[in-house]
Amino acid sequence: MDIALLMIGLLLMLVGILGSFLPVLPGPPVSWLGLLLLSLTEAVPDDWWFLGITAVIALVVFALDYIIPAIGTKKFGGTRAGMIGTTIGLIVGLILPIPGGIIIGPFLGALIGELSNKADRRTALTAAFGSFLGFLTGTFMKFLVSIIFLGLFLSTAWDYKAALFPFFD
Repeated sequence: MDIALLMIGLLLMLVGILGSFLPVLPGPPVSWLGLLLLSLTEAVPDDWWFLGITAVIALVVFALDYIIPAIGTKKFGGTRAGMIGTTIGLIVGLILPIPGGIIIGPFLGALIGELSNKADRRTALTAAFGSFLGFLTGTFMKFLVSIIFLGLFLSTAWDYKAALFPFFD
């Protein structure tokens, strides 16, 4: 059972990293579920403080992911249309095999969103930049937390490798 929990936990870690870039997956909370599964193994002792602190971090980052792009958009004079355009642009940028699509897509999406909202070119460009900057900040933050969670997962699994994999001893 420990091996199954470990493998599913590792899979959740990888999905969490992907979720840092995909707007439909909450990256850090999914990664945290991987940490939870690892702690549910019989080999790893319960550490509720560790799980509690990492859960709070995952939830704060999850909430900030919605707040930061809005702040970036508002600070640069953007609207809700620009934020929606950023998300659509990200999805299109991920689907189309264009080099740099994950970066170009959100910016173009925000620009098109602002222009469709009747903004002039200069305002639309400024707002698109703000929305894009907010998106990049949120994505980087989610990616960083998910990578740190993966490091904690691997470090803990390594520390208890003899108990997790007794047949290799």
